[in-house]
Amino acid sequence: MVDTALLAPHLTNVLKDASIPELPNHYRGKVRENYDLPDGRRILITTDRLSAFDRILTALPFKGQVLTQTARFWFEATKDICANHVLEYPDPNVVVAKRLTIMPVEVVVRDYMAGTTGTSIWSMYKKGRREMYGHRFPDGLRENQKLAAPIITPTTKAFDAGHDEELTAAAIVEQKLLTRAQWDEVSDKALALFARGQAMAAERGLILVDTKYEFGFDADGNILLADEIHTPDSSRYWFAGSYPERFAAGERPESFDKDFVRSWVTARCDPYADELPEIPGEVVLQAAKVYIEAGETITGRPFEVPAEAVPVLERIRANLAPYFTK
Repeated sequence: MVDTALLAPHLTNVLKDASIPELPNHYRGKVRENYDLPDGRRILITTDRLSAFDRILTALPFKGQVLTQTARFWFEATKDICANHVLEYPDPNVVVAKRLTIMPVEVVVRDYMAGTTGTSIWSMYKKGRREMYGHRFPDGLRENQKLAAPIITPTTKAFDAGHDEELTAAAIVEQKLLTRAQWDEVSDKALALFARGQAMAAERGLILVDTKYEFGFDADGNILLADEIHTPDSSRYWFAGSYPERFAAGERPESFDKDFVRSWVTARCDPYADELPEIPGEVVLQAAKVYIEAGETITGRPFEVPAEAVPVLERIRANLAPYFTK
């Protein structure tokens, strides 16, 4: 496991911005910077930005690298189930991928009665809802209880900072978001990906609780997996060893505590309205440590902290030089 003292020299060597003028068609997301090349490829650079409350809180050393490499691990481990958009990895923070037409449906697979957002099944259930996403839930379920089987809870894909809206399989077809054949294929692939993820997570002492998948169409109409897969940002993981006892006691399952930066901020201001206080270096380093340890635990692979703090953007620019347009 990585110690924060080892990370301290890298505290300010973070990728907050990945603007590269030599690359064309720049699009900036909350965490990723995207460039569309003329030949149909897309360059996706995962920054170290930490997003919450619809704003950027800070940047964590190595966060982008951890997410990129964790997704790489899972893309390679699941490509027999579903083809993905990856073409190559020219840098630890970068993937060069096929440019896809992203589906207007976000696919979320859940195996536990959990969640805190407005679209989570537990939030709806405790308000009295029993019909959700086309599924019927019995009375008497408890928070964090395992479901009878994994289910898909699709939502609209919120583009341009919109809000996700609850969908059902029937509504997806009726609204012509996807054809019945397309939805059936996506559903089958999502459940198979989730089953593979749960099986591999169990080998690492983890429970893959829920996750979101993003699919798209390539130029030939094939369905490919895009974005990221089974990362600490796209998925909820619990530690399997302590889950039964904690669930029996009505306690929160043990997980990777990525929320303490958010908790530190909310204890000091209204993050939706106030100016953010400066987040101390020790809080940033602890958060970076959590991401690194999450990546190590999920993949089973050690994270190598560089001996020297080479500027991240400088390294990325050098590795992407072959893609520069003239």
